[in-house]
Amino acid sequence: MDKTQVMVYFSLYGAEFPIDYATKMLEIKPTKAYKKGEVIVRPYNPNVISAKTLYRKETAWELSTGYQESFDVKEQIDQVLGPLKNKADIINQLKTKYKLECKIFIVIIMENGDSPGLYLDNEQIKFANSVKAEIDIDLYANPYENDFED
Repeated sequence: MDKTQVMVYFSLYGAEFPIDYATKMLEIKPTKAYKKGEVIVRPYNPNVISAKTLYRKETAWELSTGYQESFDVKEQIDQVLGPLKNKADIINQLKTKYKLECKIFIVIIMENGDSPGLYLDNEQIKFANSVKAEIDIDLYANPYENDFED
């Protein structure tokens, strides 16, 4: 039986900037980073004969939880924002110097109608505001198992 999964990630992104410098300044190793112009590697799909090659439109430094079974999104938000909460000044310096933006992504994949709690506390809101981060929430509700039974 599949379980509801949550992933939260913070992205610092822009046209071009030195990822290694951002990593050094933040003193946090990103879970993912890519540069503008890199090929977007997509998983193999035998149903697609020829897919157009896509390229990254921006450079990004990301810190992510990866997908985790969860019924409380706050836990994943804390995992990502915890290491960043005292780095707002550095993030803002990087944003100003390289004309960057930042965003907090919350991705929820619900299984069998099991939806997690989604709550942002004052500390999380304060951090997001301090770096002017937008919050992007994606919800995916997979069908219930009995939806396929007749």
